[in-house]
Amino acid sequence: MGKLSILKEFWDFLKERKKWWLAPMIIMLLLLGALIFFTQSSAVAPFIYTLF
Repeated sequence: MGKLSILKEFWDFLKERKKWWLAPMIIMLLLLGALIFFTQSSAVAPFIYTLF
């Protein structure tokens, strides 16, 4: 079982249960997590933190 199977299972859940409102929340959480992860030790970090 790989990472793609988790995404496929989540997609099937959204289609079957009609819970489309979950998709934007999950995407935003993933993007925020990626932003935090990539700016922890980066030279860009001070500029990112000024946005918030």
